[in-house]
Amino acid sequence: MAGLSTPKQKLSALIITYNEIGYIERCIESVSFADEILVVDSYSTDGTYEFLQNHPKVTVMQHPFENFTAQKSYALKQASNDWILFLDADEVVGDKLQIEIVSTINDPNACEAYWFYRIFMFQNTRLNFSGWQTDKNHRLFRKSKAKFTDQKLVHETLEVDGKSCILKERLIHYCYKDYEDYKGKMLRYGQLKAKEAFYKEKHFNYFLLVFRPLWKFFNHYVLRLGFLDGKKGIIVSYLNALGVLERYRELKRLEKKNQLTYYLVMP
Repeated sequence: MAGLSTPKQKLSALIITYNEIGYIERCIESVSFADEILVVDSYSTDGTYEFLQNHPKVTVMQHPFENFTAQKSYALKQASNDWILFLDADEVVGDKLQIEIVSTINDPNACEAYWFYRIFMFQNTRLNFSGWQTDKNHRLFRKSKAKFTDQKLVHETLEVDGKSCILKERLIHYCYKDYEDYKGKMLRYGQLKAKEAFYKEKHFNYFLLVFRPLWKFFNHYVLRLGFLDGKKGIIVSYLNALGVLERYRELKRLEKKNQLTYYLVMP
């Protein structure tokens, strides 16, 4: 009927956490415009869970961590609204992006999902190159039109039933807190990527153990202009290569463990 307006679309902001104190505060503040903020915590030990329990705008629950895809799929099932904004705890939605998100979900011609380009922060300064300048991720989507594929354990992939578009404003990603934090993150990613490869029956070989980490460093530092980021570019490119090295080390360990189990259970 003439004169009837389209109801305002509601938005659920979802975040998964583990020991994110010092980051989660500004992430939560940046999504305070959402109608629901839901956090799934993997039994943090640094006060993250307690902070979230006491936050008036947050619903928090704890769930054992298996892998990133499983954890995000669990969080998605808990959401009350169809429109989902999924963030990492070290990501921040700026003022202009907040306005764009609200405008987008209330557009009758909106796509089913949206890619976000990101600004990467090395501590508190911007990382302009080092392979991240073209990085983009699905962060905004309709729950009824998308799901996380179970083929990926890390760097989870969204399967969208419909069209994906790109938002203009960028998400801010505080990717590098300090050396040990980033190193630990890359090693964990490498181990999960190894499990992913192992489940797909990919086999370890020494050539890839040597070649792939060297190529990763060369690609990020030289081809993707990491050298223009100075010392930051060296550190990030090295740690990214270390994550690839750990992937093949872990794949070798998994194969040895599997072979040992096989021989132990043989009659």
